[in-house]
Amino acid sequence: MGSIGRLAVAALLLAVPLLVAAQAFPSKPITLICPWPAGGTTDAHLRKFAEVAQKYLGQPVVVDNKPGGGGMIGPSNMAKLARPDGYTVSQLPITAYRLPHQRSVDWDALNDFTYIIGITGYTFGVVVKADSPFKSFGDLLDYAKANPGKLSYGTPGTGTSPHLLMEEVGMKTGVQFLHVPFKGNADSMQALLGGHVLAQSDSTGWGRFVDAGTLRLLVTFGEKRTRWNAPTAKELGFDIVSYSPYGLVGPKGMDAQVVKALHDAFKKTLDDPEHLKLLQQLDQVYWYKSSREYAQWAAQTLQAERATIERVGLLGK
Repeated sequence: MGSIGRLAVAALLLAVPLLVAAQAFPSKPITLICPWPAGGTTDAHLRKFAEVAQKYLGQPVVVDNKPGGGGMIGPSNMAKLARPDGYTVSQLPITAYRLPHQRSVDWDALNDFTYIIGITGYTFGVVVKADSPFKSFGDLLDYAKANPGKLSYGTPGTGTSPHLLMEEVGMKTGVQFLHVPFKGNADSMQALLGGHVLAQSDSTGWGRFVDAGTLRLLVTFGEKRTRWNAPTAKELGFDIVSYSPYGLVGPKGMDAQVVKALHDAFKKTLDDPEHLKLLQQLDQVYWYKSSREYAQWAAQTLQAERATIERVGLLGK
């Protein structure tokens, strides 16, 4: 065999393990980081998503809660520490495109992540306890106007959509609220039920409490009314609509075949009747984006969110 032949055989032998590895993915459990505490809306969604995804990946998908930092501690730590082999992925909240406009961060929203798939978005609303004197969102605003800085409300963190939505309401009405940030829905819910805050602005983690009659839903921020039939902010005269889409990302530098394998399995998961039923229960939107579309959306959103942050007066120096 000539030198050219030997080189060709050597190249083939080197390529075979890589090909086998790509074909075998995944060959072990995948970790899905939920950057919010257990018990909240995102946690409930991702646990069901992970359960259904196992059917299409052929391996367990293990949810790992890493809350804090407005949902950015989990994905930013993944970006720094996880191998780009596809075995660690994370939900990426819209906070990723807002915090860089508010303060210095040690991660890059576009370049430190591999965008895999866009999945869904939230329904946001403001709730109070069932025995609260606030029977409507107007009642809550009237109290806040008469008592500047005393209407306390909990959110899953500074810079999150529930926080910015209330800031925008405050800006449009001249009302000054008292924002109390928590690590996630579960913590702020405990504070509301315990009487430590007067209201909660968050996604549909409050749904089961509204269903049980423990909480009263005053307003939602979507395009139309939800199954709870509370008025939308738009109906009340506020030109505010938000659902904060999110998807799944991995660390930068992931192999294209691995990304495709994850995307294809997650797309089947997204369309699975069991998963669609959960989206309906949570009143969350269906928001599919391919890997390329999701990355393009991220770049556009990072630019657009600067205007949002500036509008509510939270733009960093």
